[in-house]
Amino acid sequence: MKNFENVSVIKQANIYFEGKVTSRTVLFNDGSRKTLGIMLPGDYEFGTAAAEVMEMLAGEMAVLLPGQSEWRTYKSGEQFEVPANSKFKLKVNTVVDYCCSYIE
Repeated sequence: MKNFENVSVIKQANIYFEGKVTSRTVLFNDGSRKTLGIMLPGDYEFGTAAAEVMEMLAGEMAVLLPGQSEWRTYKSGEQFEVPANSKFKLKVNTVVDYCCSYIE
């Protein structure tokens, strides 16, 4: 899906890691939500409340998912899932453009 229609966008950005990761929340009429964001190069760890599907729109990063011992690289056009109530690590070497869908 290239475009979202009939949505609301929260103007205030979500800003993490001293501005190296930012996103905007998109709210859909059915109650679902996504974030659209940018990550600058760096190493990050995130925690989840809801399960997430992270879609890579541009760039590349290595991901260490919960319960895994090996890092896996994801790039533009790929996606990965993160379970609810967990933590995952990222190594971002290029600017990453992403869309995160939250599974409630």
